[in-house]
Amino acid sequence: QVQLVESGGGLVQAGGSLRLACAASGSILSIAYMGWYRQAPGKQRDSVAIITSSGRTNYADSVKGRFTISRDNAKNTVYLEMNSLKPEDTAVYYCNLRLLSGTGYWGQGTQVTVSS
Repeated sequence: QVQLVESGGGLVQAGGSLRLACAASGSILSIAYMGWYRQAPGKQRDSVAIITSSGRTNYADSVKGRFTISRDNAKNTVYLEMNSLKPEDTAVYYCNLRLLSGTGYWGQGTQVTVSS
């Protein structure tokens, strides 16, 4: 079993910054990628950014140039640096880990609220 523990959410003014972290523990074998998704009230959960085991990254168009995903392989931790935050970035942010086997795991979510 794999556990994902997120941290770093909170309330910030528009234009501010936050850094999210997600630490993975448990039976972690052959990670395909780790990433961040977000879900605003009444909306579907969408991908924000992912990083593969080789370090390749992919971002949603809405966050390109503002968010940066990074990973510490030794700590099995993935980070999301969020700058120039906008009110539309307000959502619950979820960490996701996907193994090469296809099995995926979710964190419990962390609230990010950006005030205008």
